Amino acid sequence: MSDTQVKGAKIGVVETDGRDKSRKVAIRYKVPHPKYGKFVSKRTVLHVHDENNESHKGDVVEIVQCSPISKTKSWTLSKIIEKRSI
Repeated sequence: MSDTQVKGAKIGVVETDGRDKSRKVAIRYKVPHPKYGKFVSKRTVLHVHDENNESHKGDVVEIVQCSPISKTKSWTLSKIIEKRSI
């Protein structure tokens, strides 16, 4: 992962790949609990446009924001960082 990242790009894992040219990518992160300070795991799920259907469930991908493609899709697949192991 020593490649340079695009500004504003995010890295996540593909959760679903059932639809044509569309993926759901989960971005996981940890934040401290406001009162107790313990770190809590959270995630954001984004709808991503994959023009060539090249990513699959479990792949680690880099996504970048774009102009809205549909009601929910405002992100496009930039590159696949790591293919899932079968």
